[in-house]
Amino acid sequence: MAKELAKQYNPKDVEDRIYKTWLDGKYFHAKCEEGKDTYTIVIPPPNITGQLHMGHALDNTLQDILIRFKRMQGFDTLWLPGTDHASIATEAKIVEKMREEGITKEDIGREGFLKRAWDWKKQYGGRIIEQLKKMGSSCDWDRERFTLDEGCNKAVNEVFVNLYEKGLIYRGERIINWCPHCMTSISDAEVEYEEQAGHFWHLRYPFKDGSGYLELATTRPETLLGDTAVAVNPNDERYKDIIGKTLILPLVHREIPVVADDYVEIEFGTGVVKITPAHDPNDFEVGLRHNLPVINVMTDDAKITDDYPKYAGMDRYEARKAIVADLEAEGALVRIEDYTHNVGTCYRCSSTVEPRVSKQWFVKMKPLAGPAIDAVKQGDTKFVPQRFEKVYFHWLENIRDWCISRQLWWGHRIPAWYCADCGEITVSKTEATACKHCGSKNITQDPDTLDTWFSSALWPFSTLGWPDETEDLKHYYPTNTLVTGYDIIPFWVMRMMFSGIEQTGQVPFDTVLIHGLVRDSQGRKMSKSLGNGVDPLEVIDTYGADALRFSLATGNSPGNDMRYIPERVEASRNFANKIWNAARFILMNLENDNELPLDINALALEDKWILSKYNDLVAEVTDNLEKYELGLAVQKLYDFIWDIFCDWYIEICKSRLNGEDKKAKDTARSVLVYVFTNTLKLLHPFMPFITEEVWQALPHSGDSIMISVWPKFETKFEFKAEENDFEKIMAVIRAIRNRRAEMNVPPSKKAKVFIVSNDNKTFESGSAYICRLGFASSVETADSFSAEGSVRVITDDATVYMPMKELVDVTAEIERLQKDLKKAEEDKIFFEKKLNNPGFMAKAPADLVEKQKEGLQKALDKIALINESIEDLKNM
Repeated sequence: MAKELAKQYNPKDVEDRIYKTWLDGKYFHAKCEEGKDTYTIVIPPPNITGQLHMGHALDNTLQDILIRFKRMQGFDTLWLPGTDHASIATEAKIVEKMREEGITKEDIGREGFLKRAWDWKKQYGGRIIEQLKKMGSSCDWDRERFTLDEGCNKAVNEVFVNLYEKGLIYRGERIINWCPHCMTSISDAEVEYEEQAGHFWHLRYPFKDGSGYLELATTRPETLLGDTAVAVNPNDERYKDIIGKTLILPLVHREIPVVADDYVEIEFGTGVVKITPAHDPNDFEVGLRHNLPVINVMTDDAKITDDYPKYAGMDRYEARKAIVADLEAEGALVRIEDYTHNVGTCYRCSSTVEPRVSKQWFVKMKPLAGPAIDAVKQGDTKFVPQRFEKVYFHWLENIRDWCISRQLWWGHRIPAWYCADCGEITVSKTEATACKHCGSKNITQDPDTLDTWFSSALWPFSTLGWPDETEDLKHYYPTNTLVTGYDIIPFWVMRMMFSGIEQTGQVPFDTVLIHGLVRDSQGRKMSKSLGNGVDPLEVIDTYGADALRFSLATGNSPGNDMRYIPERVEASRNFANKIWNAARFILMNLENDNELPLDINALALEDKWILSKYNDLVAEVTDNLEKYELGLAVQKLYDFIWDIFCDWYIEICKSRLNGEDKKAKDTARSVLVYVFTNTLKLLHPFMPFITEEVWQALPHSGDSIMISVWPKFETKFEFKAEENDFEKIMAVIRAIRNRRAEMNVPPSKKAKVFIVSNDNKTFESGSAYICRLGFASSVETADSFSAEGSVRVITDDATVYMPMKELVDVTAEIERLQKDLKKAEEDKIFFEKKLNNPGFMAKAPADLVEKQKEGLQKALDKIALINESIEDLKNM
């Protein structure tokens, strides 16, 4: 007896059990097999603070499809998983929890805080990994890494020291982006710009000699306290005579010079700009060129410093109001103008970023950016789609030095020590115990940690054992495909590129596959504020992981955003049920679970048709996957399984399976099993759980579908002539069925079918199919027939006639159609009334109005169709 499957497919009964089987079988584990081509993906490590969201679900579905495909193709595959320590996000979570307990970081000290952080990681850090497993992710969990583990820390220190010794890492006072909420510096890539309504405050600064004023405008009057000059363009004829003169700064009454600098745009505003080197990146550069003092007027949490007693302790926005009022009182405020401008905000907390001068650690970027640009230009690494190269080039070609120090405790501590005796810095890969310059033991380590992205940038090679020359590194590096969203090209992709090239001499991956965002059904970004987020785990609980994966792959095209549509997941669940029912049908028609040999010489026309269609499917799906066209591949699989295999081939096979001819019966069984089991292999990367469960029940060889051999196109299945012949027969059957459906003729009502064609031989050989599937009592072919009293349908290769009297009772059918016509005319009046109602048209939402218009059009179309049918019947 063949195996049996339960009546209904229930993912909850299957998925956890199958995943355990895969883990127990070590099928995900990479074995460093010599002589085999390798295929490696490193997972974009999710934050340990995170919970699985739709972005993760899409990202990991795409990676798993690729890795399962390559594994079945015979590659030595490694999908390396891990998580990111996420400095800012994790520290913020822990600080928030401590606040609830009434304690601060300073209360428990660095060691106490780090113990809490590691405890938090232990408790919550593995949560997202378990959630990824629920998706069916076939990662090599034995190689799981963490960006703050010992190996990654060794790599981080190695890179820091290497770059420092080359002069590519330095410590200096520079203008940086400061988040007053997270209380740390952040890099340019971590600043998100949003359009905000603001103002231009037009001010006047008096000359010291009493000869008049200079008028200028600012969007940030509170920074006036730190002004150390006013600048004009040296080529601006209006101001040539005042360059070098002295102004009196309003409110502060400090003397400041007028300097000439090309940075000032002559045409913008009055052509006069206030210069605040401590609080604006462009002003800072002007200050360096003119040797201007740098005066910081704000504390770490963006309050005015004690140097200005009247405003000391005020928040920057509170100070702005007070300063504007005082400027007005002093006569220095000319006017206020509304102005919309882009404002930098912190990507983590959305607070407005404060540019400020600070002593930080930086990576010198220009020397590192060049080779990373060249690598993509010469094709060592390609972007899919190629258009995203522009984003990559834009960032690298306009890059500023990367501020890598963060005022946080959770992260890789900067491996630099300061000597209290000689003042020199010791940078070391290992714990320093004495100053390298004077030998003093009186040294202290820099309290700051490195930007999270510093360690993430090393992920493709640090996770494989670098800087040690490990077997994994030799075997699996460089990696192959990086799958990631377009939003982190500047954060992560470009940093991995320059880090990989600089440290290993090779690009870290050959392809960057970019996907878009998962938006809600209305096209909006999913967010907490909109409350439109969808929990993938809830979807899996309701529909199963396969349905979610299949729906995320459906319609997916590289680089484009996609919409999460619940109905699409339901349709994917229905597809899983279709597969399950097809499997049950096949199993019910097998005598045992032995593999059935496929006798190529015993094939019927429909067998050659399905094998030819299947053969093309193998070639096309393989080609689509090689080109990262996952959405196209999944659509072809859906169409083949649902329409071609289930709705056609299974139906056609039933007469042989129920017949007495054993040879014909065995041939049908062997083709059913062969095509279905191999199509399951093509589907496996997309829907791993149900394909494994069904494959195990059907006759097969091997332990698991996931390590079975990927199907190949075979010339022995090229039956193009037979495929074309059968398609002609199918077209006739479809045309007959559609016409009968339009006329509401039940399948039990048989009618003779007459066919006129240039290929009568094909239709004669297909008469049995037409009788069974086209509900014909008999089929007759000829060069011509009288059309009188017949219904006619036309295909590309035939004209089909069916005697009307054999199909319907004309009088009864006219009566039925007249009832339908009355209902359609009532619908028409209903929609016309609404659309002619001025009140409704003025108040109704646009989508509702559109629905009424669609309803009216449908009613009009239906009326026309019914009238045409009645006229045809009357002419009989």
